[in-house]
Amino acid sequence: MRQRLAAIYVLLLIMVLAGLEVPLAITLASRDTQQMTLDRLSDAVRFATIAEPALRAGDVEPIKLELATYRELYRIEAAVVNLDHRAVVGTDRFPVLRGVDDPVEQALERALQGEQVGAKRVILPWQTEPLVVAAPVGTGGAVLGAVVTVSPTGQTRSAITDGWLMLGALGLIALAVSVVAAEALARWTLKPVEELDAAAHLITEGDYEARVPAYLGPPELRRLATAFNEMADNVGDALERQRMFVSQASHQLRNPLHALQLRVEGLGEEMSSEQGLAEHQVAMAETERLSRILDSLLALARAERGRYQMESVDAVRVAMDRVAAWRPLAEQRRITLQYAASHVPVWVAVLSTGLDQALDALIDNALKFVAPAGRVDVSVHAEQDRVIVHVVDNGPGLTAEQRRKATDRFWRAPSAQNVDGSGLGLPIVAVLVEASGGSFDLLPATPYGLDARLTLKAARDPSS
Repeated sequence: MRQRLAAIYVLLLIMVLAGLEVPLAITLASRDTQQMTLDRLSDAVRFATIAEPALRAGDVEPIKLELATYRELYRIEAAVVNLDHRAVVGTDRFPVLRGVDDPVEQALERALQGEQVGAKRVILPWQTEPLVVAAPVGTGGAVLGAVVTVSPTGQTRSAITDGWLMLGALGLIALAVSVVAAEALARWTLKPVEELDAAAHLITEGDYEARVPAYLGPPELRRLATAFNEMADNVGDALERQRMFVSQASHQLRNPLHALQLRVEGLGEEMSSEQGLAEHQVAMAETERLSRILDSLLALARAERGRYQMESVDAVRVAMDRVAAWRPLAEQRRITLQYAASHVPVWVAVLSTGLDQALDALIDNALKFVAPAGRVDVSVHAEQDRVIVHVVDNGPGLTAEQRRKATDRFWRAPSAQNVDGSGLGLPIVAVLVEASGGSFDLLPATPYGLDARLTLKAARDPSS
């Protein structure tokens, strides 16, 4: 963007320079042309004054000598003609008249009518035609003849070229200075925008401490930077308060909940009626459910705060361990749970215990929705610089819209409202995986079911 803004500045400057220098160059050429024309007319008038008595007396030697000296000094051809357009006297190299279209003939025609004829055009550096000037000979309205001069324009064209080159050089110097100034101006103008862009990306990536210097650029951008910092402060404070609330609520509720659980357990030993035992079991199940919800909230808060350390773990070993840990529950529900991939170690970079917690949440979720006699397959595959972990089930699956919403906190599918759960399992998986620098996707399984895919960064074996 800075280059585009600088280019706009330079383009405007080029237009201004062109608007100034082109008329100035034309004016310079017109001035030199006019000066040359006036000099030649002055010479022609002087020759006409000398030629008049010579023509009356028939003695052309004085004017002939003048024209010869004139040619020797200035290399300008000249001639005196009578009313019949015949050269009475002239230099040896005077151009031969070639008809009415010849500029010399045209100038003589007007001069014999009593006019002084100067340049009808502006001399330009690439035009090599000579300058033709004519003046009538005679006084009192009686024209006896005319004097015509044909001057080369090389010297004038050189002077015009030098003037134009000087203008061009000054324009280039001004352009170079302006390019530097435009670049500095664009940098000064857009520096706050670049800082805002960088800070916005940092905040998007989770660095809520990123701020923008509020003393750079124009006043409007400084005010924008100040407003951005205030907004970031407010958002950061709100998020921190939210995380502190979740963390504190989890910790504060854990102890009384645990005490309640112990009391309910103790109460169960004293209850002998069948109804009392049933009520006791319901209370215990409810306390366990609340405990799981609090654990989920605490894990989510810690993951969002970045409280974990990155480590290299063997994804295959972790997957096999989690499958072994959940197999008793799967067998109880008559579901086949197995690890279905190579046993060769595959190392990944992940948050501490992040892969364990993610697989626990995914396997738990799959076992809830797969019907008896169903199956859940866990696999790990290495692909170049990344590792893919799949938890695939043949349950009812989710629609595309439901898969999109499944990682929203506390969201439950319409068909799962009566299934035990808090709606925090998949959001926790998403936070843990994304905090590890990976990605979490929910895909349809073939021919039906759900494929929960974790994409993680590959790591080197720590022992190698």
